[in-house]
This record gives sequence, structure tokens and C-alpha cells, in this order.
Amino acid sequence: MDKWRARLPARQAKERIEKLKKTINHHRYLYHVLDKQEISDAALDSLKHELYQLEQQFPQFITPDSPTQRVGGKPLDKFIKVRHKVRQWSFEDAFSEEEIKKFDERIKKGIKEKEIEYVCELKIDGFKIILTYEKGVLKTAATRGDGIFGEDVTQNIKTIESIPLRLEKKVDAVVEGEIWMSKKEFEKLNAEQKKKGGSLFANPRNAAAGSIRQLDPKIAASRKLDSYIYDLSYLKSLPKTQFEELKLLSELGFKVNKNFKLYKNIDEVIDFWKEWQAKREKQDYWIDGIVVKLNRRDWQEALGYTGKAPRFAVAFKFPAQQTTTIVEDVAVQVGRTGALTPVAHLKPVSIAGTTVSRATLHNAEEIKRLGVKIRDTVIIQKAGDVIPEVVKVLKEMRTGKEKEFKMPSRCPICKGQVEREKGGPITRCVNKKCPAKNRQALHYFTSKRAFDIQGMGPKILDALSDNGLIQDAADIFDLKEGDIEPLERFGEKSAANIIKAINERREISLAKFIIALGIRNVGEETSRDLANYFGSIERIEKASFEELEAIGNIGEVVAGSIYNWFRDEYNKKLLKRLLGQVKIINVRPPMSNKLKGMKFVLTGTLASMSRDKAKEKIRELGGEAIESVSKNTDYVVAGEKPGSKYEQAKKLGVKTINEKEFLKLIF
Repeated sequence: MDKWRARLPARQAKERIEKLKKTINHHRYLYHVLDKQEISDAALDSLKHELYQLEQQFPQFITPDSPTQRVGGKPLDKFIKVRHKVRQWSFEDAFSEEEIKKFDERIKKGIKEKEIEYVCELKIDGFKIILTYEKGVLKTAATRGDGIFGEDVTQNIKTIESIPLRLEKKVDAVVEGEIWMSKKEFEKLNAEQKKKGGSLFANPRNAAAGSIRQLDPKIAASRKLDSYIYDLSYLKSLPKTQFEELKLLSELGFKVNKNFKLYKNIDEVIDFWKEWQAKREKQDYWIDGIVVKLNRRDWQEALGYTGKAPRFAVAFKFPAQQTTTIVEDVAVQVGRTGALTPVAHLKPVSIAGTTVSRATLHNAEEIKRLGVKIRDTVIIQKAGDVIPEVVKVLKEMRTGKEKEFKMPSRCPICKGQVEREKGGPITRCVNKKCPAKNRQALHYFTSKRAFDIQGMGPKILDALSDNGLIQDAADIFDLKEGDIEPLERFGEKSAANIIKAINERREISLAKFIIALGIRNVGEETSRDLANYFGSIERIEKASFEELEAIGNIGEVVAGSIYNWFRDEYNKKLLKRLLGQVKIINVRPPMSNKLKGMKFVLTGTLASMSRDKAKEKIRELGGEAIESVSKNTDYVVAGEKPGSKYEQAKKLGVKTINEKEFLKLIF
């Protein structure tokens, strides 16, 4: 064989390489996707070996989709951030029959139809991945990240045999799916970890996530991960239904979980949910619920999205896993807004694959409702990724040695005054200089969702606070290397890295700046609404309560929180100092209210400007640039080669305008 290969001309070598690639991929698909085997492992290994030898002799014929490229290259120094071609969303959750029926009611009300179809799929409890293909060849694999940016983990994903490096059709596509580890492989991995004296993984989901986040692809390859692909989020011509989409994913070469069904009413959906509650433990992969999606794509697009999730789909979770344990003590934590939260310290117990030693009791009202006492035997539950909570006290287990718990009359940290909020269950510390509040606020300020100062985690912030170097967020930007170097465990290099990280974050978008302020009841969506509406922090600062309340999605309580925050003397001083230290970028106040209240969807290519620039212009004039077409859309702007949004607009009777008409509106 080797002598024959040595004499092989380049043209014949190329033909042989292509034949080998096609054959190897065929048997890969049979074995790893369809669970079939036509040739022995030894025979397949022989084909792979021949391909490798030929590619070494003729490296000009090595392509990214070659089976030999599944594990290759040097370990990475770090993961690179990539922008998703399609925005990534999370599903809203439903936990009961009552909640799923309410979802069904919202769907019918939204599309004004009584007879609809749902597709039910198993919700695999793994690690989400987004795969981008160009002309049928895998280009990138990325983590979900914040939904807009993820991390490039292509080399690790290539090691998963069920992921095709080349599709059955030469199409540009973006697909979404779940990476998972079988229960069998999980047990094997933990046995190996134990033998080596390494840390054990809590559950298969964590093991899959940890494997994908290895910088060395050879480690990921050794852990035998698998995949299920469930969504085709980009394709030039998308199927008309979710059911057809799952079929197409299989035809393209992806591994699709076969346990999906089409149902005509919500009662059938509930039956499917109940069926899989009983069957899930028998599977070799973790399932934490089912995903329910409206079948017709045009109706999906008509309903669109909230700020965080699709309106046309929901994750119907299985009942939370529960277990019993003993409340050994109750402590009170003080959050960044001053909220006092009682936390039960538990006798450690395993639940949902993790060891739990604490559970939230929420507030004094909840403690009263439950009747929980120290030393009580309680039922705790964990739903999804939510912190465990106490749901029931087993009073029949009491011995008489249990103790009542009372919320403190003073702040447990600063001993300052506490107040119960009007009409609500929350008790708060009102001392603006409470160190616990300030520390939590600092942790939040530097977190990823706010200023995202790399390397400034809670431990470092606490050390800086303990040494009197920072008291509030503005102090962070006054730090110098000489302040940090003398501290224990800090040296010249780490001090320089911290200051460098701080200086790299002296520019920030308005929305993230608002988030960083930590205003009560103001999250990412509200911050974005405020930034889009006002365009500058100065305008928000001067806004009246009535003006704030008039903004869509902002009600009386949130408007009150914002209004009061900007009128507090302590906050005024903090804001003034921050504005002297950082620059708010990419913000322009609306030039006018010319497009106020109007919603625009852009589709196709514009000749005069980019779509991002067009969106910016719409917002400058007080309008709203949205992603999905619905009956509430005012205009669909159609550039060259418009996509499915144009067809959707015509079906819904939404007005479409060309680029020339759009330019007349904005100039």
C-alpha cells in the first residue's frame, strides 16, 4: 500500500482523498447519528489511517471538513469572542398544567385562531451550541454567551463525531442544538477523575460544559460528547413549519432527537409531558422537560419575541426535584439594594445532581407562611438553575427542640435601621453606607452585565474594601498601581493587570452604564428602554415621574425607583464622580420625535447605509427598530433581496416601503 501511495500522482491522490472522506463520513453518520454499523471499527480506522497518510503526503488537499481535522492543532491560549449571526434567546418556563394552559391562551389570543398545532420536543439538559455553516462547511461553533456574543469553541466541537463538518447540501445555515454527555460516559469520566485525584463533576451537564470549555481539543475529544440539533435559525429558504424544520435538519446530516411529536391541542401536549416524566430516567441523557413550539412559522414570526424569549414557545419543565433535610440555622444576607434575605443553612443533601447546603426563605412573610423553625425537617426543591427553596415543613417530625426565627430589627452587618417596604414583604437596610450593600453593589458594578472589569471579582473587591481603598464604584477609577502593590497576595504584575483592566473599561454604552448603577427594579431590558428613549444620562436624570411612567414596559413601581434614585443626594454625588471618570459612548439623544411610537423591521440590503446605521437613525428620531414582523409593526423596510420578513409583512397586511421611501421618512 505504501509503495502504491508513493507512486500516486497528485490528481489520483485528490480523487482517492475525496472518496475516503465521503466513505468515512457516510459510516460516521450511520454510527453516530443513526446508531447503525455496516463495517467494523477496525475497517473504519484503516480508512481513516489511509486518509491521514495521503493528506500528510499531499497537504494541499487538506480541507476543514476532513475527518482528520476533528482533533488537531495546538491548544488555544484563550477563547475568542464571536458575534452571533442570529440573536440567541432563552425560553420562558412553565412548571404546571395551569401555566401551560395560560401559555396556550396567550397564543390563541395573539394570533386570533382557535385551532392550532404544537410541536413537542424533549428538552435535553446539556450545553447549548450555535453552529454556522457556509456553503455546507462548518465555519464556527460558538457558545450562547449573552445572546449577542459567544465564544468560539469550533476546535472542540469538531471533536464530536455526531456534528457534521460538511452538510448534505451546500447551504449557508445557522443551527442551534445541545451538547450532552451520556450517563455512562459521565460515570466513566468521574471514575477516571477520582483515580487521578481530580475534582469530580456534579452531573453530566456540568461535565459537557466543562469539556467544551477546555482549551485543548484533545481533552474534549477524549470525553466522547454527543449532540442533538433542534433549531434552524438561519437559512435562505426556511421550512413553513417547525415539524418540517426538524425533518430538514435530519436531511442535512444532523443528529435530531427522534422523540418529537405534532399535536393539535394543549391537552395532548400535557399527555406528552406526563409520558416523558415517567420515561426520562430510562434514557442515557438528562431531560429536564419538554419544549413546546407553535408549529407554523408565519404564526411564530407574527408573535415575535419579548425582550428575552420567543412568545411562540415555552419550556414545559418537569416538576422540580425535591428532597428532605434539616434546617440547622437561619442567617440573613444583605443584598446590594439593602434587601434582607433569610437563608436556611441546611444539613448537606444531594438534589438534581448537586450538593446543597443552603436554601432561600425569601422574606419574613414566607417564613410565617411556611411556619419554618430552626431544626425543622423540611422539603426543599430545585427548579432549573434557580437557588433551592424550602417548600414545606414536616411538622409531624418535630421533637420540641425547634426554635423560632425572627427577622432582625437592625441590619446584621452595619447595625443600622431597617424598614419594611410599603405594601410589600421586603425588609431593607436604609443605611447608605452599609458595607454589605456597598460590597454587593461593587460586585454588581464590575460584573459582566455591567462594566465587565476583567479580573475584578468579589475576592479582589473585598480585599480592596477591607484595606480602605474603595468604598463606592467611583473609587475604582481612582486606584493606582501603588495603592494595590503593597497588599498581601498582590504584586507588581497583578496590580498592573488590575489597573489595565480598569482603564480598558473607561468607555461604556449608556444601557450598560444604567445597569451598573444598580437601580432597584431596573434590569437589562429597562436599561435599554431608557437608553433608547432618552439617549443620554443627563436627560434621564432630569426626567419627571410622569415621563418615565409613560415609557412602554415601565410601570409605576419601576418609574418610582428610577425617579427616586436620581434625586437621592448620595446617588447624585456618585453619578457626578462617575461621569468625570468614564465616557458614555454610542449614544445620541433623539434628534426629534418624528418617528415616535413607530416600529420598523429591516430586511434585505440597503445601498445607502448599513442596517445598523439605519436602526441607529430610526432610534435617533424616536422610533423603534425591532427584529420580528407582527401586526403591531408600522413599516417593513425592504432593501435588495429581502428575506422571509417581507413575505410575512404581505401576509399580515403590514405596510412595506423601499429604501427610497425610507430615506424620505428619516431625512
